[in-house]
Amino acid sequence: MTDDQPAEEVDDAPHLGGLRRHVDARHWLTVEVLVWAFRTGRQVEAWLSDALATEGFDTSEYTALSALWMNGEPHQLSAGEIADSLVQTTGGTTKTIRRLEDRGLVRRVADPTDGRRALIQLTPAGLQSAESTLDLILDAFDLDIGDIDAAERSELGSRLARISAELDDRLHRR
Repeated sequence: MTDDQPAEEVDDAPHLGGLRRHVDARHWLTVEVLVWAFRTGRQVEAWLSDALATEGFDTSEYTALSALWMNGEPHQLSAGEIADSLVQTTGGTTKTIRRLEDRGLVRRVADPTDGRRALIQLTPAGLQSAESTLDLILDAFDLDIGDIDAAERSELGSRLARISAELDDRLHRR
């Protein structure tokens, strides 16, 4: 197998077949990456939305809780930093934060370096929710992608992280 051969053939006819006559050879691999990344991203978001609904969260709410949790003690970020994590507008993030505040999962605290702004901080209930929900999500996702072995998961994770970093860099230069 060479680097340009996929590890496993995927029937791309339903999603890419019609594009072949419109995309020249130099862009074919790029269109494959773009279409499959976009489609998979939408599928993962739909899957995650269904999985989180059982815990009473939407994807924005849980992503915000996770960003705060992963930031480490004292589990706080600015609203702008949360918006970056969510890849969401500041207006959407404000609504997400408000819903989490109403549920007692986050609170606003004074920024010790700038008294004019507030930081968003996990409450003990928010920390417990972030931790317990992650276990449920990972168990469910592990079952649903069960045929993908550890080596493939590692490679896939690394390659997706690389694409994400490249796009993040370009999006923040705007």
